[in-house]
Amino acid sequence: MDDGKPTGPKAKWWSRPSTGRGVPSEQEAPVPDATTVTPASDETPATPASGVAPVAPDTSPAQTGPASGTDAAPTPSPEATAELPEPVDAAVPAPADAAVTATVPAPARRQPLHEPDAYSTPPYGGPGPWAPAPPVQRPVPTPAHGTPLPPQYATAGAETTTGGYPQQAHQPQPQPQPQPPVPVPAAPAAPGAPIPVVERPQPLSSVWLQYDPWSAPGQPLTHHGQPPAPRKRRRGRLLVGALLLALVSGGIGGAVGAYVERNGGVTRIELPQAGPESADRAPDSVAGIAARALPGVVTLHVSGGTEQGTGTGFVLDEQGHILTNNHVVDPAGASGDISVTFSGGETAKATLVGKDSGYDLAVVRVTGVRGLEPLPLGNSDNVRVGDPVVAIGAPFDLQNTVTSGIISAKERPITAGGEKGDGSDISYVDALQTDAPINPGNSGGPLVDGKARVIGINSAIRAADTGAGADGGQAGSIGLGFAIPINQGKRVAEELINTGRATHPVIGVSLDMRFTGDGARVGEKGQGNASAVTPGGPAAEAGVKPGDVITKVDGRRVHSGEELIVKIRAHRPGDELELTLRRGGDERTLTLVLGSADS
Repeated sequence: MDDGKPTGPKAKWWSRPSTGRGVPSEQEAPVPDATTVTPASDETPATPASGVAPVAPDTSPAQTGPASGTDAAPTPSPEATAELPEPVDAAVPAPADAAVTATVPAPARRQPLHEPDAYSTPPYGGPGPWAPAPPVQRPVPTPAHGTPLPPQYATAGAETTTGGYPQQAHQPQPQPQPQPPVPVPAAPAAPGAPIPVVERPQPLSSVWLQYDPWSAPGQPLTHHGQPPAPRKRRRGRLLVGALLLALVSGGIGGAVGAYVERNGGVTRIELPQAGPESADRAPDSVAGIAARALPGVVTLHVSGGTEQGTGTGFVLDEQGHILTNNHVVDPAGASGDISVTFSGGETAKATLVGKDSGYDLAVVRVTGVRGLEPLPLGNSDNVRVGDPVVAIGAPFDLQNTVTSGIISAKERPITAGGEKGDGSDISYVDALQTDAPINPGNSGGPLVDGKARVIGINSAIRAADTGAGADGGQAGSIGLGFAIPINQGKRVAEELINTGRATHPVIGVSLDMRFTGDGARVGEKGQGNASAVTPGGPAAEAGVKPGDVITKVDGRRVHSGEELIVKIRAHRPGDELELTLRRGGDERTLTLVLGSADS
């Protein structure tokens, strides 16, 4: 190897030669090998042992000057031309000591085949840039990647050694560039005989020997099986498939969207709902009160000769006594039919026990019925305005109807009835007022407090305007309902059950109902032109005179005769009252004990 370094830039041994290279220096000039022989005309030239073909130096004057990247080198003289040994083919006799050099015209200027190698990189060593390419190594019979080989090279070795360094046989080497004819020393020949010209050995025609790493990409060296289908056709199929998939997806998406829009979803709609809960309610709630009171409430259907009606009642005891309003059972008369329907749906016949038009109360009785649940009775004197109440009844024959409200007022004097015109059906009630809705059919039903105790009997309502509906029927509730206090109802019910009739407290006077002043005025004359003050009666004994105006009862104002009657009937016979009256401009106070009169 050469250890010297060139003075200019040197390309690597694998670089492709380019134009404009300089002439190599002397140490890089090729030296003919003494073992080179002239091949026979019919045989393939033998490759030199060193792997480098002999090339005569170019004597062209154009190469004597310096070139870019290299220093100029002296031109060798003709005497420096190497002598060739005797050719192998001895067909041309020549003297052993004679040497004849055959020359040919100088060829065109050539470029170096390789860049100078500054470090003598194996496997080439020192031939330099003017040396031809090394022989191409033969491929292995069966490479690792499985590429089939031409038959003529199937027996080649797996690897060869060039210049002392192993090279992988399946790695192709650069193909040598075509070389122009060069002068070849000829052996001495007879005068006039043609001088044979030595030509450079040509590589075998093999795809492996024609490989050029700097050439443009070409077809693959080998082909396996059938050639692949054209890509354009495959892309067309893929495009058609994508279009079909898009169309199908769009159609499905549109159908699903339309279904969702029409039905609100793709599944059956199930709305959220609370789970089962306990049926028990707080005892003082409306539901709790109704649950305890409803079993003791009944609906009455009454029919007589020419009339019929519907009302409500409630059970008083286990013997089957039921309390209701007088105007509910009045259509039955003396021989009518009264039917009772319980909250559970059971029906039974009922008979009249007793009634009183002045109090608008009546008692009927059912027999042969078991499991009756009487309603507990409260105390109406304990009721205060604003207390919550619940009304139960059958408005317009809708049984087991529950409404709620409060006590709007107490001791509200009302008169009800008077449809007969003779005053026999007028009732005087010191009533409890409530805003719990009460409608026709609620009459006789219970008004209960927060403990489901009866504190009143629903009896009357105040209707708007004339009290008649648009169709001529009864008007509904406007929030003005009235109930008979249970204290008065209890006393009357007991009398009706025990005696069949009720007693009224009286003071023994006849009132002037046409008086328009403030208070209740005692009349001048009674019925049958009798005295207006009953002789021996409570009022006469207390000192009341005809023409006196009673203004207070137990200290509470009285504004009319009806109101005085209501105040008196709110007491029991035998109760002591304190009356305040005005006589001739003087006011005085009297005390009396209430008498009794049968209804």
